[in-house]
Amino acid sequence: MVRKCLTVTAMMALVGALSWTLHSQGRAPAAATLTALDYIEIQQLVAKYPWAIDNCTNNGYDYAELYTPDGVFMNSLSSTKWVGRERLAEAAGGGARGCTKLSEASNANRTHTVGNLVIEPSPEGAVGKSYLIYPGVEGGHSDPQHSGHVGGYQDVYVKTPNGWRFKSRVHTFPPTVPGTFKIPDDSAAPAARGAGARAR
Repeated sequence: MVRKCLTVTAMMALVGALSWTLHSQGRAPAAATLTALDYIEIQQLVAKYPWAIDNCTNNGYDYAELYTPDGVFMNSLSSTKWVGRERLAEAAGGGARGCTKLSEASNANRTHTVGNLVIEPSPEGAVGKSYLIYPGVEGGHSDPQHSGHVGGYQDVYVKTPNGWRFKSRVHTFPPTVPGTFKIPDDSAAPAARGAGARAR
């Protein structure tokens, strides 16, 4: 009788352990824990973005260095993706493009300001969303897509040996709200990678 009870107890424990394992496997990965320093470093990463893109510093490579080696930039109005260091430098107007945008009259009033940044932990590091504002310069403004509040940014950040970097950044245009845009699969538009206009 005692042996039978022990056998039943053991079987119940085994079933319970198996159920817990299957339940755990079905759950989404837990979000990372961010420290105060992590939040500050991510804020600094986001703050460096306008300086690098507006001034095309180091021929665009300062902008590219804000991303992981396989980092991606795109906007919600296009399937075009800028992927990797060389393409990202070009997205900032540098690289093979040589920062010629700095001498273009249409570029004079296109300065970026990022506001209302919200950072949240995620399984791979952190995600962020913010507003993008083109305030203009000395009362002057550019075209409608580069004047005033023009959507925002949707970011994925990862911590690398060199600090926090963008894994991806999407400029979302209205009415798309940052944090709701789904980046298309690469297989959907493979020819679009690296083509098109500059980053915004």
